[in-house]
This record gives sequence, structure tokens and C-alpha cells, in this order.
Amino acid sequence: MPDDSTTPAPAKPQGWLRRLRSMPNDSTAKTLLVAITLCLVCSVIVSSAAVGLKPLQQRNAEEDRRRIILEVGGLMEPGKSINELFERVEPRVVDLATGEYAEAVDPGTYDQRAAAKDPAASVAIPPAQDVAQIRRRANMATIYLVSDNGKLERIILPVYGYGLWSTLYGYIALEGDGTTIFGLQYYEHGETAGLGGEVDNPKWRAKWNGKVVYGSDGAPDIEVVKGTVGAGDPNARFHVDGLAGATLTSKGVTNMLRYWLGDEGFGPFLRKLRSSA
Repeated sequence: MPDDSTTPAPAKPQGWLRRLRSMPNDSTAKTLLVAITLCLVCSVIVSSAAVGLKPLQQRNAEEDRRRIILEVGGLMEPGKSINELFERVEPRVVDLATGEYAEAVDPGTYDQRAAAKDPAASVAIPPAQDVAQIRRRANMATIYLVSDNGKLERIILPVYGYGLWSTLYGYIALEGDGTTIFGLQYYEHGETAGLGGEVDNPKWRAKWNGKVVYGSDGAPDIEVVKGTVGAGDPNARFHVDGLAGATLTSKGVTNMLRYWLGDEGFGPFLRKLRSSA
């Protein structure tokens, strides 16, 4: 009769981790399993971080947008927070076709860039009119008004258009008269550093202050000229020095401003504003 004490116990099934560790380190299967596991773990970490940080990213983006609006409008003050300073700014949504305020639209949630991609909320621009090369234009836009004791001081308008390599996004600030420029500032573009990228240069931005948008016929005459504005230039009030070595970017700035300040952009709104002053 066989001795049961000498019968080997059945082998316990190995878990996947134990089987993995028992494989030779240079085996193809182990290499693939380690790589796949590492990719899955990293994906989970990156996805979790992206979801967790999204609210913070959105708050930072909103604060940066407000900072640009305050800067172009000359509203920054030392010692005061951006949110505190922004209380002077009144956002409004404007219907670009009529120039009227869109009272039913919340400026805090309206996204002009998203609307420009939605056929139901935008219009296609005929090539002959698309001097800014933006193809579609949202039906509405968010503007920013700054008043002091009931008197309108600044009108800050979003503008964008194509330069040499990229679409430039920025804001132009007008005086309360709706025709004199206070400032121009871009917050996003991909132009060449040292050339078209000089749109960010504070010295060039300062040249816009006091320039006039509209000529005697009511059309935008503002222009970034090639070279510098001569002392004897009869149209000097409409002209801004060009960007050295960046002719196409300079032309792009001219075209986008003429589009957005013309009849297809904020022209109807600004005319109504001037007539009611």
C-alpha cells in the first residue's frame, strides 16, 4: 500500500504577477507586459491630472484674459488684484449685424471662438470681403465698456485675423468717442520672433495711442504702413509704423482692424454708440 506521506502536494496556481516575475528578464513576453503595464499606469496618472487640474487651468486662462483687457484699456493699478480692477469693466454681448446689445445672452458664458465654428451661430464670409482671412464670423461678440460717473471712457473690442504664419488674437481699446485708438494688444499668435512677433513689443504698441480709425467717409482708414510714418504725412493720424522685416504681418494687422472696425464687424455698433453720445 503506497505511503501517502510521500505523495507530492499539487502545485498551487501562480498569479499573473508571480508568473511575470518568474519569466526571464530578456523574454519578449515579459518586455511587452512591462511596457503595456507602464503605459496603462502612466495614462491613468496623466488623465487624472488633466481632469483634476482643468478647473485651475480655466481659472488661470480667465484671469489672463482679464489681465490683457485691463492692460490694453490702461486700467492696471499697483496693489490691486485683477478681479478687483475688473469690477470697472462691463462686459456686453453685441449682435454684429444690427449693432444692438444681445440682452438675452450671458457675456460670462458666451464663447465667440466656439460660436465662429458653429454654422448655426456664425456666417461664412465671402472671399472678397474676408480681408482678415478668418473664413467664418460669429453672429455676436463680447465687448467691454469702461465708464466713470456714467461717462463712457473706453470701448474694448476683440479682434483677430491672419498674419504671416498664424491667426493673431487680441483686443483694441478705443476712447469713448468710438474712433480714437487708446491701445492694441495681442494675447495669442505664432508670428516669427524678432519680426512679426514684434507685435508684442511695448514700444510698437505705444505707437497706436491717439491714432484715428475712421476717415471722412466713415470707413476705416487705419493702416500699418511700410517703414515709418513721415513727419509730413498728411494721413499721419491714421498711420502706424510698420514692423521691420514683417511686411505680411503688418498687412495682416491692417486688414484685421479694417475688417473688425468696418461694416462687417463692429462698425454698426460703433455708429450707434457715436450717434447716441
